[in-house]
Amino acid sequence: MPPLNRRSFLAGAAAVASAPTWASAQGSGDVDVIVVGAGAAGIAAARRVLAAKRRVVVIEASDRVGGRCITDARLFGVPLDLGAHWMHAVDVNPLINLAKATGLNVYPAPPGQKIRMGRRYARESEVEDFLSVLVRANRAINDAARGRADMSCEQALPNDLGEWRDTVEFVLGPFSCAKELSEVSAVDFSKSLERDKDAFCREGYGTLLAVLAEGVPIRLSTPVKRIETWQRGRVTVETAHGAFVGRAVIVTASTNVLAANKIRFDPELPRRYDDAFSRLRLGSYDHVILQMEGHPFGGQADDLIYEKSDSARTAAILANVSGTQLCMVEVAGKFGRELSGKGEKEMVAFAMDWLANTYGAEIKRAVSKVYATRWNEQPFALGAFSAASPGGQPSRVALMEPFRDRIWFAGEAVHETLWGTVGGAWQSGERAAESAMRKLGLITTPREPPPERSSRSRSSDSGSTEQRPSESRSRRRSQGTQPNLRIMTPERY
Repeated sequence: MPPLNRRSFLAGAAAVASAPTWASAQGSGDVDVIVVGAGAAGIAAARRVLAAKRRVVVIEASDRVGGRCITDARLFGVPLDLGAHWMHAVDVNPLINLAKATGLNVYPAPPGQKIRMGRRYARESEVEDFLSVLVRANRAINDAARGRADMSCEQALPNDLGEWRDTVEFVLGPFSCAKELSEVSAVDFSKSLERDKDAFCREGYGTLLAVLAEGVPIRLSTPVKRIETWQRGRVTVETAHGAFVGRAVIVTASTNVLAANKIRFDPELPRRYDDAFSRLRLGSYDHVILQMEGHPFGGQADDLIYEKSDSARTAAILANVSGTQLCMVEVAGKFGRELSGKGEKEMVAFAMDWLANTYGAEIKRAVSKVYATRWNEQPFALGAFSAASPGGQPSRVALMEPFRDRIWFAGEAVHETLWGTVGGAWQSGERAAESAMRKLGLITTPREPPPERSSRSRSSDSGSTEQRPSESRSRRRSQGTQPNLRIMTPERY
């Protein structure tokens, strides 16, 4: 992999460091579009409005841009993503080309994963057995999604997964969807667009969004209290620092924030929106980050490692992040939420003990510094990313419908096929801005035809054809020379 050069790192670090000082160039005067939230969807929406030469202001509750994308270069001395990290679906992800245009270093994620069997790595035959079971589980969820009624992914699983069942449930549930499979809609899972090519930004996803936000008028540390649409053709957004008036508003706050009524709507939103927020609640997904001296996992960068588990008290490892000495122990789902609720100390203790059980007690001596994220406690996120509950997949479409032709919603939860991804949030923001401006008559150019969707049926490596609704990190090639079997999973941080 090409090294992180001084120019690209300093450019990204300067963007992140300068973010808290940004302020709106337009104050609180009238604008065409008000955007609530300076995450990927909000930045994308604002850039689209600016590209149409219309007036926009972004109002952000926190003291930084990026939303659930944060890159920190101070904790460990190197850029580190504390939130979203993987750049999925590189063939259709608009942020790939945007990142390259900024001069940031985007490189492909390596294929494959390793599996620990007690104190050793799985043999080739054992990995093939696991992948075979995982493929059968995915096919069963796919088949269930074609039924007349939706069901949970857990209900769709075959009964004969044997000794791999706990591992499969972790990989497809908490690790992929931030929720237990019992909480995830089979239809939503199956609609997830194929993600068989991934990448990383060496300077970090948060750095990229900070760079892309340059020139966008943003008011930081300005929580929204109320959005009022009683006056015809006018929307008023009340904040802790005054009111903003516009012709339309695009709300990109997370579904958990909206479900918690952190923002009041006047008049109140119809019940279908509240139902959608509830059915698309964010799951739990956190990183326990360890600085490991001496590369105890081996020298390959960005190694993805699972364990053959026998309970829900398990995790995954992303080792040697971007070629550094950093390791992410990923905890998610119900267990991850309970662990996060106990605090950083308990999270680190679990990660250390879990690694010791998997690699031996001596691995603890390699740890020189630790940090744990707690996304459920972040007041302007309250979770990781959305996965629809059984029967809740249509809620994504419901949130695409504007209210009173003045309120639009955008974000990763408002994307049918790229939900849970930063690229999906970006596309959702652009789409909402386009829709709002057309409704207001601010743009009249013909609509571009939608991009062709990737087929979810494609030939496998063995030559057969199988349904592939969503492919992701768990489909990568395993340790050694393993067949490149594709395993379909939605999204993770």
